[in-house]
Amino acid sequence: MDNVHLVPEEEEDDLYTGYNDYNLTFDGEDLHNDEGFQQAVRTSHGRRPPMTAKYPGTAIGGRPIGTAYGSRMPVGTAMGRPMTGAVQDGAARPMTAVRAAGYSSSIARGSVFDPLGQSKGPAPPLETRNEDTPEEKIKILEKKVNDLIEESCLAHARGDLQLSLEKAKEAGRKERALVRQREQTGTADHINLDLTYSVLFNLANQYANNDMYTEALNTYQVIVKNKMFSNAGRLKVNMANIYFKQKNYTKAIKFYRMALDQISNAHNAMRIKIMQNIGVVFIHMGQYSDAITSFEYIMSESPNIKTGFNLILCYYAIGDRERMKKAFQKLICVPLGIDDDDKYIPPNDDPHANMVIEAIKNDKLHQMERERKALAEKYIMTSAKFIAPAIESSFAAGFDWCVDMVKGSQYVELANDLEINKAITYLRQRDFRQAVETLKMFEKKDSRVKSAAATNLSFLYFLEKDYDQADRYAELAMSADRYNPAALVNKGNTEFVKEDYEKAAEFYKEALHNDSSCTEALYNLGLTYKRLGRLEEALDCFLKLHAILRNSAQVMYQLSNLYEMLEDPHQAIEWLMQLTSVTPTDAQVLAKLGDLYDNEGDKSQAFQYYYESYRYFPSNISVIEWLGAYYIDTQFCEKAIQYFERATLIQPTQVKWQLMVASCYRRSGNYQKALETYKDIHRKFPENVECLRFLVRLCTDMGLKEVQDYATKLKKVEKMKEIREQRVRSGRDSSARGRREGSAGSGEWTKCLQLQHGLFGCVFSDSGQSNHGTSAKGERLSVKLKTLPGSNEPYEASTQQEIDASYVDPLGPQMQRPKTAARKRTEEDEFADEELGDDLLPE
Repeated sequence: MDNVHLVPEEEEDDLYTGYNDYNLTFDGEDLHNDEGFQQAVRTSHGRRPPMTAKYPGTAIGGRPIGTAYGSRMPVGTAMGRPMTGAVQDGAARPMTAVRAAGYSSSIARGSVFDPLGQSKGPAPPLETRNEDTPEEKIKILEKKVNDLIEESCLAHARGDLQLSLEKAKEAGRKERALVRQREQTGTADHINLDLTYSVLFNLANQYANNDMYTEALNTYQVIVKNKMFSNAGRLKVNMANIYFKQKNYTKAIKFYRMALDQISNAHNAMRIKIMQNIGVVFIHMGQYSDAITSFEYIMSESPNIKTGFNLILCYYAIGDRERMKKAFQKLICVPLGIDDDDKYIPPNDDPHANMVIEAIKNDKLHQMERERKALAEKYIMTSAKFIAPAIESSFAAGFDWCVDMVKGSQYVELANDLEINKAITYLRQRDFRQAVETLKMFEKKDSRVKSAAATNLSFLYFLEKDYDQADRYAELAMSADRYNPAALVNKGNTEFVKEDYEKAAEFYKEALHNDSSCTEALYNLGLTYKRLGRLEEALDCFLKLHAILRNSAQVMYQLSNLYEMLEDPHQAIEWLMQLTSVTPTDAQVLAKLGDLYDNEGDKSQAFQYYYESYRYFPSNISVIEWLGAYYIDTQFCEKAIQYFERATLIQPTQVKWQLMVASCYRRSGNYQKALETYKDIHRKFPENVECLRFLVRLCTDMGLKEVQDYATKLKKVEKMKEIREQRVRSGRDSSARGRREGSAGSGEWTKCLQLQHGLFGCVFSDSGQSNHGTSAKGERLSVKLKTLPGSNEPYEASTQQEIDASYVDPLGPQMQRPKTAARKRTEEDEFADEELGDDLLPE
């Protein structure tokens, strides 16, 4: 304690004293200006004196140095110290054991200061690697194998499955060559098992991706049987998946269970997935009890939405009502692991937090959360739909139970959606009253649900053609949610029905502005432009719609129809050809193609499509008529008979088809069959003038005795026809006279005449004899068919003067021929055709 001195309290010790002191001795910045230092560097003026040893005989050579041979020899120097670092060529050096960096007396003799040795020239090149050695060849080959595996994986990621398989096969070949080379060099113990495993595993995967299941199974078997590969038993899951794709469910179950046995309890997630696969396979096998066992274990250990949904399906399949309810309750209690959306609501006072929230609002994690939530809602809604009729005595009671359960869960917002689905189910069951009552309950709900319910009500009333109610609920839906595209479309539909096309187009445009993917609005807008005559704008709408709906038959037909209206038949034909690739058995489309080709003058193509249309739908009268007229025009009347007989079966009360059959027999030279057909027609239609005329002519030319009877009947029928026509003319004159005179009595008399003549007109219409109600097109076709030349028809030699001026062809005035570009004909042309008749049938 005597040596301990306490510091006085009034003195404060500064711990950092002296740290800022600077010794000028260490200042080396001005050394190049210091003459003494420079002189010492250039000469030996500044060298320190030689060191003298403390012990005598060490520095002066008095102490011997021992060697390995045991002798001790004195070592002397000019300065009396050992030659430990001396330069042998006599050059002076610093007094250190290691030579200084570049400082030597040679500078004074004209040498250049070169501390880095750059004056010696560039460094010699590196020695090239000798690639001929076996080890280098093995390394290069291993790198090639790894590159091929990587290229195969990248090709699979791009979707090029064929290229990925080729790269995997090439990697397998290279790897086998590598193994052989190691065996030849005697380094088989250094085989890279990880590389071999990677090659085989990638090859098996690519075989499976290319649906080459047998090759994939063989490759997986090679891996599994090799005991040197650790954890290879997990690949039995992949093998089980392949057996499942091949619908070999027994082997799939076997391999799933083998994989399950080889996976420890530490990998619980993997075990749960394998058990879920086992349950799905049992469902496909129809073994619902075994599937229930697997799914119940999963729901008790690690519940998830898919497993809960599958469990409900299994209970529904076996008809267990109570367990369905319990499974539904478990399903709506499955945790999704998703935070509330409140965290994405930005606070008002923190701009930095607002920026962060805007950045993460649509990031990948939030998208995954939305997808998971949407999937859960989909499974819950689907489960409620199909178990509602099964868990209670009625569908409504079951749905109400599901709604009550959902209201007490984390999916409270789904309760309103379930109610709307309940109304939609009523619609599917054709119970419109219950559907309307259910939807009307939402009129006082929040805006989103009110808008959805009002939209469905508007659509429902629109289908029932109650357009006022449809318009009212469309307005209600729009007031609840102006951005609801379905409500805007319904409002536009009500305006379209009212023929206010401009206003309808505005609503359709607004719906498209709110939702550009609303295909209903785009389609209806195209129809509206079509009604307004704005064909180019309509065409633009349907072309946009075709880009969205590539295989929509209605869109293609509208495009074809618009091009036809724009007088571009080639484009119309092109779109119809695309339509036939989507609906190849549509008889109307094929008939339309035939009509377009017929208008273009291509009769062979027109016949092909008309014939295809007839083959798919042999009851289309217009197609049958065209085919029959085509065969008559090409002088194959025998083939035309089958088509007109088909028309007779479809319309047995129309006399014109039977007259066409008889006419074909007559033109083909089978007069006996024609006579029998005319007689049969006369028995069914005794007042048919055309039939009687041909009976008279045939009996006359064939010299039969019945000619007089038929001639008498013909005169009576013609006389009745004249009387009826005279009454009709007098009735018309009386009606006109009564209107001019304005007398009540005359008007009453005219009404009586009109009523009487109308009754007679009905009789004439039924028998096919009325001339004032026929179309000009049918008359022209009748005259043409009558005047076609025939080589074996003896009665055609008779002159036209012998034929009555009021003669009408038996083919009937009502028959229509295929459309041709003919000018509008007058009554004088009709009489001229009785003598010429050369431009009415297809050319």
